[in-house]
Amino acid sequence: MKKYIFISVLFLLFANVVLANNNQIVDSKLDSVETIVPYELEHNMDSVLKTWLVQKMSFGDCQKGTGTVLLPDSVYIECLQKLPHEMEMSFNAPVRSSINFYAQKPGQVEYLLGMGHQYYFPIFENALSAHNIPLELKYLPVIESALNAKAVSRVGAAGLWQFMVGTGRSYKLEINSLVDERMDPLKSTTAAVKYLKDLYSIYKDWYLVIAAYNCGPGNVNKAIYRSGGKRSYWDIYPYLPRETRGYVPIFIAANYIMNYYEQHNICPRSTTFPLATDTVMIDKRMHLKQISEVLHIPIDELRMLNPQYRRDLIPGNIKPYALVLPFGKVNSFIENTDTILAYKAEELISQQAVAKLAEYDYSTATYHKVRSGDTLSGIAQKYHVSVASLKRLNKLSGTTIRIGQRLRVRM
Repeated sequence: MKKYIFISVLFLLFANVVLANNNQIVDSKLDSVETIVPYELEHNMDSVLKTWLVQKMSFGDCQKGTGTVLLPDSVYIECLQKLPHEMEMSFNAPVRSSINFYAQKPGQVEYLLGMGHQYYFPIFENALSAHNIPLELKYLPVIESALNAKAVSRVGAAGLWQFMVGTGRSYKLEINSLVDERMDPLKSTTAAVKYLKDLYSIYKDWYLVIAAYNCGPGNVNKAIYRSGGKRSYWDIYPYLPRETRGYVPIFIAANYIMNYYEQHNICPRSTTFPLATDTVMIDKRMHLKQISEVLHIPIDELRMLNPQYRRDLIPGNIKPYALVLPFGKVNSFIENTDTILAYKAEELISQQAVAKLAEYDYSTATYHKVRSGDTLSGIAQKYHVSVASLKRLNKLSGTTIRIGQRLRVRM
């Protein structure tokens, strides 16, 4: 009997060695792979530090360390294995580089931690939980938009979850000149969760789902075909579009840094922003500046709470629309509704005023870093501003711009 037990133990040890060696082979194949940080993530991460909201944040009682801390692979592997996640948190060279990318951007991670845990993550978790979807997917908007509800990509994807216009409309999001519900935290989250669930019904693998979320099911299907029918993300990795190859590694890294930030001398920022809110439905056309000036609420605060109103105008005469207000302001709003509607009405909500709104961009992403292929007219189109406005803001006499140049895009 002891002989058989001894043989069984030897077999198990041998199996573990083989498994470990196989894992090393998989990892070694990826050691020479180029690490790819999606451009939009890097751009959005850099943009958040320039937003109004960052000025409303502090470190509270957190004792922040100094200097960038990068840890050995063994620590990363152990930490990822400890996460109570349904999705497997693989580790390899691209994941390591992605973790180090976050570790070297402490200011941005501090913002993500503060706004995520205090405001956005509970919204995401409620929607994910309602559809029985892994809660770790709440970190998807971290890599999609760096938790910037007004983020707009080079190809026109918008909001926390970076929906394209067609996909957004197919999931019942209203998108027009005045309203873009891709930027509405609640409605876009509901739509995103439904989209993720639909993708999972196709692929039955969460890594393939988030790859398809990034580049579209068509590109994932092509990668599966080119791989010979394999249906593992790491197997189809070489056949995916370039930026999608960096998508799952940076997603795993986001899960890591959102949980183990303290080991990297990073502290969550706390905000004085009113995280408790009330919502009221309005059926009259109204401008956020009317509400701001009558109720003495900072206009940037109202914009952050209501990012779906692209020109600060709520077209309430079409149908009822939601207005999110700081907690305790609803009664004041109701009592002063007539005053608000009458305040600067000709200046702010007349048809002539609406026509002028197209000259302005109220996005929180106020700067654009020029990349190869960018043109002034292309940048103007992306941010919904005029070329003349860009030239005026950046004191440009012509239309020549240079790679690496930072352009202000907001009035």
